[in-house]
Amino acid sequence: MKKFPVKAICRAGIIAALYAVLTIYLGSIAYGPFQIRPAEALTLLPLLYAESIPALFVGCLIANLVSPYGVPDIVVGSLITLVAACLTYIIPRFFKKPVVRAAIGGLFPVFLNAVILPVMWLIMGGMGSFWYNLLSMSCTQLVWVYVLGGPLYLAFERMSYSRRSPLYPTNHFVLRRRAEEKKKAEAAAENGKEN
Repeated sequence: MKKFPVKAICRAGIIAALYAVLTIYLGSIAYGPFQIRPAEALTLLPLLYAESIPALFVGCLIANLVSPYGVPDIVVGSLITLVAACLTYIIPRFFKKPVVRAAIGGLFPVFLNAVILPVMWLIMGGMGSFWYNLLSMSCTQLVWVYVLGGPLYLAFERMSYSRRSPLYPTNHFVLRRRAEEKKKAEAAAENGKEN
């Protein structure tokens, strides 16, 4: 069984706590079709950190314990966050550039929340029209994930190249791509010395 390093465990705790606190602190405006939920900016972190997947799930679960929508929001909202984080995690396997990773990776939390939560509210007895809820959730998710989360992810990406950095990534796909890039650079340097 692979162990998580202490840095990763601490980072997971910080991510979960940040998500929960940022959401709970805002109270009722952090729930519903028009969400003021800046914690959604953290949903791009699986692009760099494997431990952010369970951290986001736990943070969302804790935050949704005080949701006015009760058990359905606790279960469905937390599972949406978990699935979106898992899908976001695999994006570096297919895309090399950080900006493209952020653009594609952000689609999962935006799309899943914007579609599934309005369906849940409709099943719970209707809270406005489905289309209004879909549009308002899409807009708020886009703002938090891309406007706040995108720059946050790109800043972490830039600061994560040193192995001693507390921001060094644990995403397997990112580490593999960096190793490949390092080998190519070493091979190119070796070829340059031979010529």
